[in-house]
Amino acid sequence: MPTMSIITPVYNAEKLIDETINSVLIQTYKDFEMILIDDCSTDSSRKVIKKYTDKDKRIKYSRLDKNSGAAVARNKGIELATGRYICFLDSDDLWTNTKLEEQLNFMKNKDIAFSFTSYSLINEEGKDLNKIVTAPKKIDYEGLLKNTIIGCLTVMIDREKVGDFRMPLVRAGQDTATWLSILKKGHIAYGLQKPLAKYRIVKGSISHGKIKALKRTWNTYRNLEKLSLSKSIYVFIFYVFNAIKKRI
Repeated sequence: MPTMSIITPVYNAEKLIDETINSVLIQTYKDFEMILIDDCSTDSSRKVIKKYTDKDKRIKYSRLDKNSGAAVARNKGIELATGRYICFLDSDDLWTNTKLEEQLNFMKNKDIAFSFTSYSLINEEGKDLNKIVTAPKKIDYEGLLKNTIIGCLTVMIDREKVGDFRMPLVRAGQDTATWLSILKKGHIAYGLQKPLAKYRIVKGSISHGKIKALKRTWNTYRNLEKLSLSKSIYVFIFYVFNAIKKRI
């Protein structure tokens, strides 16, 4: 069994999935499986992925019965995963070639259960936007409520320490809700302050759009975390401030 399981939801990603898979294949750390969950793509994503599954047994493909969203796709990937460590990488994002090796060493050296890294921003064509989102050294549950700083593409979770987990079945924001559920149990997420991933800003993506992000975060507070109105307002003010700071 591989040490590392990488979960990648795929939906109509034929133009970018090559780059994403190749950023995994060039990793200096080789003991991984990459599980691509096709959320009923209507383009040639399956055909593109087949080129890789035919050549490399570490690249695995599964297709959902119906289009269900990223949360269901990621949960299916978690169910299929055999590795001790779980990572997430969306079908339009990239990793630097030392990401797995450096982050795994970071986790082992500190004996931690949950880590994330800094990441840089690129545009739709892959051009560097000269902007880095810097990971704090550590963040707990209360801290994450105020600052949704953890990039899904940078996360690494040790299942032996955290235990089994799943993402809540919402169309957007399920990643932050998942980290909150883990931190709520008393875990702390530790940040490796080095940009080891590249987040692609794609127009029309679920995570793109400031108003949608505000609504998504408010929904997380009120409907997923069940925070009181006063507590929601309190942490939301911090969230907005930190969101603005991230974009400066």
